[in-house]
Amino acid sequence: MLTGGARVCVPYAVLEEAEALRGSLAEAARPRLHTAAVDVADAARFDAFASDVRSRFGRIDVLVNGVGGFAGGDLASTTPDLWNRMLTLNLTTTYIACHAVLPAMLQARSGRVISIGSRAVVPPAGGFTAYTVAKAGVIALTQALAHEVRAQGITANAVLPSTMDTPANRAAMPDADRSQWVSVESVAEVVVFLASPAAQDVTGALISV
Repeated sequence: MLTGGARVCVPYAVLEEAEALRGSLAEAARPRLHTAAVDVADAARFDAFASDVRSRFGRIDVLVNGVGGFAGGDLASTTPDLWNRMLTLNLTTTYIACHAVLPAMLQARSGRVISIGSRAVVPPAGGFTAYTVAKAGVIALTQALAHEVRAQGITANAVLPSTMDTPANRAAMPDADRSQWVSVESVAEVVVFLASPAAQDVTGALISV
């Protein structure tokens, strides 16, 4: 999105990752990246982050909910701690972010909410129950929100990747066949489309990648 002239504001938990992101950009694009250390599971801290972004740049046009985490395990082996962690990482963070940015979008009567779900939970599958329920909740939240805010000029859509080709997934599954994995760039292209004028009438959609 930086290549399109947008300012991108990223909350981070690990400073090294934020620095690596900045380092991956062309030098001319780096001033348009704003990063801040934020616990995205803390509603008050994310509210403060959203307020700061709005104060700095005057508006919030697009929200991309990309925070998440995966853990396997059937229901019988899922502990309450694991259950809560999966719901917090995948679903609660999505709610918190949407709740924080909606006032600005409603005031502007314009905005795009784009959430990253998972193709693996459509339909729900066994073996990773807490993750499945959390990502299914992201889908339900997206579709409900799309109905609630469509009349205010705001769209809400979800991108549903299969296994993404990331360093973390490579480390977790070193022997996996990666031929069918989805590149991060492919997912990003769909996100950019949903944020673009071409997708102004697309809302409530679940786009598999």
